[in-house]
Order: sequence, then structure tokens, then C-alpha cells
Amino acid sequence: MGLVDILRDDARNAPESGIVAVMNHGRNKEGMLPLWAGEGDLPTPDFIRKAAIDALNAGETFYTWQRGIPELREALARYHNRQFSTKLTSESFLVTGSGMQAIQLALQAIAGNGDEVVYFSPAWPNFAAAAGIASARPVSVRLDFGVDGWSLDFSSLSAAISSKTKAIFINSPSNPTGWTAGREELRAILALARKHGIWIIADEIYALFYYNGARAASFLDVMEPDDQIIFVNSFSKNWAMTGWRVGWLTVHPSLAQVFENLIQYSTSGVAQFIQKGAVAALDLGDGFIQMQVERAHRARDILCEALMATKKAQVFPPDGAFYLFFSLDGIKDSKSAAFSMVDQVSLGIAPGSAFGQGADSYFRICFNRKLDDISSAADRLVSWISKNT
Repeated sequence: MGLVDILRDDARNAPESGIVAVMNHGRNKEGMLPLWAGEGDLPTPDFIRKAAIDALNAGETFYTWQRGIPELREALARYHNRQFSTKLTSESFLVTGSGMQAIQLALQAIAGNGDEVVYFSPAWPNFAAAAGIASARPVSVRLDFGVDGWSLDFSSLSAAISSKTKAIFINSPSNPTGWTAGREELRAILALARKHGIWIIADEIYALFYYNGARAASFLDVMEPDDQIIFVNSFSKNWAMTGWRVGWLTVHPSLAQVFENLIQYSTSGVAQFIQKGAVAALDLGDGFIQMQVERAHRARDILCEALMATKKAQVFPPDGAFYLFFSLDGIKDSKSAAFSMVDQVSLGIAPGSAFGQGADSYFRICFNRKLDDISSAADRLVSWISKNT
């Protein structure tokens, strides 16, 4: 018996990321166009970096507020009240060491050994893996793909809920499909959660990356203050801060002390100079977000038109997020095909097999990049399709 064999089963069985496997295969390849990860090509804007640098130079390097510095929690309240027409106060927010940590803390508070958590698939793989590591059982509800794009069968969701269900995890707009719940759909999901007395973990990180209006519908639009909803979010996407590893939780103020305790016993808080950069992002970054969304909208259309022209792709323009999730005629093993794209045309995209059962024939491509790169990616993808399908 080796050392690995005596680790906890839940840790030992944590899956390797299928996205990272392709990234590692092509990371150092010359001329590589990397559209595999969920991030854009833009560095963090100067006004955010300057705020963090100024704080660092001022010596703000000590232990700080575990639930987040007051300035950042107040900025989060301003941001939500501006973008979502809420009346939230700073007491509803806690700062976390990434959106991923926000998800982990939500799971720690809600689910454990023998519990079930429901999520929609194809899905960003991290939630299901985090649930498994927490000894909970992730239960997937398959989104359907048809002539109008991806959709949720509400009866399938209802059937997935059992006496062991503790929460429904909802990522809308969705990574990887771009599926976006409308306001009435959110009302129906909330009513179901209320009926069964279960929590909703709402991941609305892409709410502003929406192409049919100012933003996507949010549970903030339909909920009551005492509903069992925990929002998990991150600075990574809106403000090009993927490497900063800072996010937040939005909770009922009565829950704040519990989550502060969980932060204390995990990371004990986020560096203060990083939080000062996050304040600048929230207060000064609306124009930067709008620029990215407009660019992503054009990039989406470039890719969709190129794929549709091949007549070999099943694709639908997503309403939200910045990914295209598509399949190709005759391709069943997306992982092997993704490796082949790296080798043949120096294009890096994520295999659908990384996003759950039933997605083996799909691919995810991130289109939050400059339009020249997207046009080049479209050309390379079309070239690969012409030779391999």
C-alpha cells in the first residue's frame, strides 16, 4: 500500500482537470492561440493595479479584517445597488480568497457526508469536485440542447431532488453552455427550493456578460430577504483579475459571523493591498466591463458564423458568459480532438469531456479576446474541421 492509498477517499478520488490536461500539452508550443481557460487576454487595468500598488507601498501588509476591509464591503454594496437595484448594506458581504473559496465555504456551511447537492450539466467541473471532496454527492441535471440553444427541463430538476438534497447550485449565465435563466425560470426554481426547504447557491459571476440587455436576470430580482440563498462571486472575469484570487459571498447578515468563522479557519482573510485594488475595480470599472462585453459580443458572432458556415457544427449563439459550447459531426472523443487541434493548428480549446457526462462530443472555446485573435482562431478551427471531419 502506497502513501496515496491511505489518504481520504474523497481527496484521492478528486478528478484531474480535463481542461488543464490540454493546457499542459500545449502550454509551451510556439504560436499557440490559447482559448482553453476561462479568462480574457487583457491584463488587469492600470487603475486597479495602481490602487493595489499604492496600498502595498504604504505598508498595508498586516493581518486585516477577516470578512473584508470595510471599504471593500461598502464598495460591494454600492456595486450591487447600482447594477442590481438592491438596497443591500455592507453587512451582507464577505471577501474570500477567490470565487472558488466562496463555493467551498458555501458547501462547508450547507452539505456534508451523505448529503446531496444538485447542479446543472454540462457544468464547470469545480463545483461537483468540491462537493465530492466535502463528502457530499453531486447530482447532475442535464440541460437539453435544441434549435433554440440550451434549456432546462424543470421536471428533471424536480425529479432530482430527494430527502437528502441540501442545495441547488445554479450558474447563470452558465459556464460552459451560456444557458441563462430568465426571471420567471428563477422564480420557479426558487419556489421549488422553498417547497423543499433547501438552499440555493447562486453563481452569477457572468451576469454582466449578457448579450440581450444590460444584464442577466438575478435571484436578487425575485427573492425575499430571508430566502435560503447564498451568492458566490469573483473579481476574476469582470475586471480581468483572474490571477488575484479574490472573490466574495453575499449572504443574509445573520449568517455573516458563521462565514467569518469559516474564513478564519481556512485562509484568515485576503491581503489588504489586494482588497484596495478590488475597491477600485468596483468603483471605477463599469466602463471596462462594458468594453469587454461589447468586444465579446462581436467575438461570439465571428466564431458562430465561421462554425455555422462549415455545416458540420451544432452551435447556438449563447445569451451570456463568454464561451461557445459546440459539437462537430463525427467527433465523439473531444479530448483526443483537442490534443489534435493543439498539434495540427496550434489552437487550444477545452474538451467537452471536462464538463461532465454526456458532453464528450462537445468543445468549449473562450471568446473573451481581441478580435484579431478570434478571427485567427476561427480560421484555424475551420481548417482543422475541414481535415478531420
